[in-house]
Amino acid sequence: MPLTPAVVLDAAIAHLDEVGLDTFSTRKLAARLGVQVGALYWHYPSKQALLDAAAERIIGEACAVPAPDEDWPEQAGAMIRALRAAMLAHTDGARLIVEMGEPGPMAQAFIERLRRLFTDVGMDGPTAEAAADVLTSYLNGYTIEEQAHKRGHQRAEADSRFAFGLNLVLAGLRTIPTAV
Repeated sequence: MPLTPAVVLDAAIAHLDEVGLDTFSTRKLAARLGVQVGALYWHYPSKQALLDAAAERIIGEACAVPAPDEDWPEQAGAMIRALRAAMLAHTDGARLIVEMGEPGPMAQAFIERLRRLFTDVGMDGPTAEAAADVLTSYLNGYTIEEQAHKRGHQRAEADSRFAFGLNLVLAGLRTIPTAV
């Protein structure tokens, strides 16, 4: 199979899922692909660019989940839950996203879609920005901690606690006066 950006990215994600972010190595990835490490840089100019592409792929998984046809809090909650599920499907997925060097089109589209939910109900731009930041900060912090402590064996409890916190954040956002 010829070495393409998609082949490199698929192998990088598989390698990340097996070893985690701290042990990820472009040398090991190149060996896995049967190429010299320099061949990877033909497709991705740096290790960080490759990791950013992996983060973009994970965010893309979340973006592919359709939003429910409900009120904005339910839509925002569904988006956040979809991104959490995508993060949890990959070893260190939350850290990978949080440590992105340069957010790509998927990351930008995700946050813009979230902001638009808020502006569509009448929040001004800075308030919508802050609301999106609060939601994603809760998601990122909770999920990083969850993955760091390997709480996967307690999935139901982790899901319940995450939902509790998400509902608290959404309840707080509901109290913000809007024009609609």
